[in-house]
This record gives sequence, C-alpha cells and structure tokens, in this order.
Amino acid sequence: MGKNRDLIQILIIVIVGMFIPFLGSIVITFGLDITNTNNLLRIGSTFVWFLIIFAIELVLVYTYYIITSKIANKKMDKYKPK
Repeated sequence: MGKNRDLIQILIIVIVGMFIPFLGSIVITFGLDITNTNNLLRIGSTFVWFLIIFAIELVLVYTYYIITSKIANKKMDKYKPK
C-alpha cells in the first residue's frame, strides 16, 4: 500500500506543479483577474480540460508501450533456445 500512496502523492505534486505555471500563463495571456470568481471558474474549467486531454495522451502512450512490448517479447521468444 505504501507504493501506491507514494505514487498518488507524487501525482498530486505534479498536478499542482503543472497548475501554477498554467495559471500564470492564462492570467498573463488573457489578462484575467484572479480575484473575480467568474474568471477563476473559467481558469479552473480550462485546467480540467487540459488534464483530460493530457490523460488521453498518457493513455495512448501507455497503450503504445504495452503493444510494442508484447510484439518485441514475441519476437524475442522466437530466438530463445528451448
């Protein structure tokens, strides 16, 4: 259980670390006022969409890794002496 907890803590740190520069770049680019609740909701929803798209990308990369790993293992099994 300790490994999973450590992984979750690291992922939370990474997400917070991604949000800080994201928040800064959105505020600077679009000149949003972070004291306005409507702007905070807009920034939050934009970050959620960013995380969703990022998660889809990670799933695709993981799927590619698993598929290529299985193909490589099948090819390596052909060359192993029995």
